[in-house]
Amino acid sequence: MSKIVLITGATAGIGEACARLFAQQNYDLILTGRRTERLDALATQLVSEFGIRVNTITMDVQIKEDVAKLEMLTDEWKKVNILINNAGLSQGLDPINSGSTTDWEVMIDTNIKGLLYVTKLVSNWMIENGSGHIINIGSIAGKETYLNGNVYCATKHAVDSLNKAMRIDLLPYKIKVTAIHPGAVETEFSEVRFHGDKERAKKVYEGFDALNAHDIAETIWFVASRPPHVNINDILVMPTAQANTSHLLRE
Repeated sequence: MSKIVLITGATAGIGEACARLFAQQNYDLILTGRRTERLDALATQLVSEFGIRVNTITMDVQIKEDVAKLEMLTDEWKKVNILINNAGLSQGLDPINSGSTTDWEVMIDTNIKGLLYVTKLVSNWMIENGSGHIINIGSIAGKETYLNGNVYCATKHAVDSLNKAMRIDLLPYKIKVTAIHPGAVETEFSEVRFHGDKERAKKVYEGFDALNAHDIAETIWFVASRPPHVNINDILVMPTAQANTSHLLRE
């Protein structure tokens, strides 16, 4: 039987790139996301191109009842080998005194609580199966705090901490745990942050070669394909032009 990877936030960006790369490696896929049409289109394409099986579930990770839809999977599909906790977002770029509490709640509910809801469910399947690998997508924002990043940075610091906690808690069950922390990746990230302002989002990546979603997918595949006795705890991936959150070479 083929191995199974479950990817949250698979409708675009890093999640979609992971779906394509793991399909190329003959993994069956469980793809989740909020946009049904995109999920279905991606699934159809990958089944046709690679002959793998794909199960799609429309859900928003910040809604606990949505995440519970995963329980409807058959026992065969619950034999998940790899969970990629990719669903996450940033909204707003304002100082703490004028930030939107709605933006804060969406980031906290998605980046922290959503990750927890999915992980609790799937980690118990992995415990029952006797193995597994959880890969959490963090951010350079989980290592450093930058101007007006306040709540987003806090949520990604939480992901960094939760990754370390999972590594400890799941050690007795021989479940691998890894965090991938990207720097600037040109995806829909900034467009979401700026509430659909494409012009403002485009300016974020002007003047330098940003990472792309495939770069991160390749990094994820690297850690996922290590032999059973190797666990890569943590990787920070940056564009060559970016040293940290505040030092970026634009030309």
